[in-house]
Amino acid sequence: MSQVSVIFHSGYGHTKKVAEIIAEGAGAKLIEISSEGEISDADWQTLSDSDAIIFGTPTYMGGPSWQFKKFADASSKIWFNSGWSDKLFGGFSVSGSLNGDKQITLTYLQTLAAQHGGLWVSLGMLPANTSTSTREDINNLGGSTGVLVQAPPDAGAEAIPKGDLNTAKAYGERVAKLASKWAK
Repeated sequence: MSQVSVIFHSGYGHTKKVAEIIAEGAGAKLIEISSEGEISDADWQTLSDSDAIIFGTPTYMGGPSWQFKKFADASSKIWFNSGWSDKLFGGFSVSGSLNGDKQITLTYLQTLAAQHGGLWVSLGMLPANTSTSTREDINNLGGSTGVLVQAPPDAGAEAIPKGDLNTAKAYGERVAKLASKWAK
C-alpha cells in the first residue's frame, strides 16, 4: 500500500478546499503550511515516508505564495541528501482568473519536484474544449501538467466550479493509482 501526501498553503480557503478534494481522491494525508510558511517535524517525516507528494499553492502575482516558497526553500535540507529522490510528485494551483498565470506556478512546482529527483504525474485527461463544454465539465480549463482551478476571489470556496473540483478528485485518484504501481 502506498502513501500519498498533499502539502499545501491556502491564503483564503480556496486552495485548502481543493487540497481536501485531491486528498479524498488519493486517500492522502493532508499537510497545511502555516501562515508563517512552516510545517512540523512530524509533517516533514510524513513527506519523507510518502511514495507520492502533491504540492498545492495559490498563484499570487504569477507564482506560488511566499509561504509555499518558504517551505520549498526549507526542503533544500532534504534535497542535499537526495531524500525525496524517485518519489512521484504532482501539483495544483488556484487563482481568481481563468488563466491567472497558474501554468507558471505549476512549472515552478514541477521544477521543484525535478530538483528533488522526483517523477511528475501529469493530469492525464483530455480538455473539455468543445462548443458545448461548460465550467461543470472535468478539465474545463484544459490543463495537462496538473490541476488548474479558478476560484472567484469575491466568494468563498463554495463558489469553486464543480468541474474544477471533479478534476481535482480525479487527479488525486490518478496519483494514488500510479503511486501504488510505483511503490511495488
